[in-house]
Amino acid sequence: MSNQKAKKWLPYILTAPSLVIVLVFVVYPISSSVLRSFRNRETGSFTFEHYQYFLTDPLQRANILYTLEIVLWTILFTIVASYFLAIYLRFSKSRISKWMGMLTLLPRFIPGMVAVYSVILVIRDSGVLNRVGLLFGQEWKLGWIFNEKGIILMNLWFSIPFATLIIFAALSGIQDSIIESAKDVGASKWQIFRSMILPLSYKDGIVATTFIFLGNVGSFTTPFLMGGNSPKMLGIALYDQFNSYMDYERAAALSVIMFLICSFSAVVYIYTNLKEQEWEKGR
Repeated sequence: MSNQKAKKWLPYILTAPSLVIVLVFVVYPISSSVLRSFRNRETGSFTFEHYQYFLTDPLQRANILYTLEIVLWTILFTIVASYFLAIYLRFSKSRISKWMGMLTLLPRFIPGMVAVYSVILVIRDSGVLNRVGLLFGQEWKLGWIFNEKGIILMNLWFSIPFATLIIFAALSGIQDSIIESAKDVGASKWQIFRSMILPLSYKDGIVATTFIFLGNVGSFTTPFLMGGNSPKMLGIALYDQFNSYMDYERAAALSVIMFLICSFSAVVYIYTNLKEQEWEKGR
């Protein structure tokens, strides 16, 4: 009897440390932030004023829209570029494609701070690009620093290799014989992409999109170094509320708003995985 009880409780005992860690470092901070976001700073009473502030104040609404604009443009450019690059790497047998495949991994090993500063040194008005242009009597001032263009450019540096690897992994499951059979019956490249490549890889493209969305909504390093003073991305706005203004209630409310924005992407990710399971079962 004692052995049966031990076997019954053994799984719970083994998983208890992980459960405690999740409760202490995940559940409790989230619950505390949610509760604090509804608390009045002076009286401690229940209030919606912090959410009202972020949803009605023109500057704060501009920050939210500014963040969504940058994230959506980043996703659009990333998915288009990643699909073309992944298709080229998958179906090209040239030496150039092999070198490009290795170069695609390079940004994953460069620290974010180093990458941002490197790009700034190249594209700023007094940077390397402009100095090269001066040698030919031209001024190449892109004006991509301290605005959304520079942030999007830097986001693409991080996002395109990541999305390319995910899509490339999906394309690797497509056998060459299938593509060759389609070509033999007269299918064009566009027909092969639309009828074969895209249906077999679009779920992985959606997964890459969700991760890019989640990673860029709360990004801090790139907008902090390359963004302007106004409007600001939500990661910088949250830093200001917490560190500069020390308004922890508003910081908690903004954290909840960012969580709700990211939850839409999480729903898409979960739905895609469920549909993929149904698709694998042949439903």
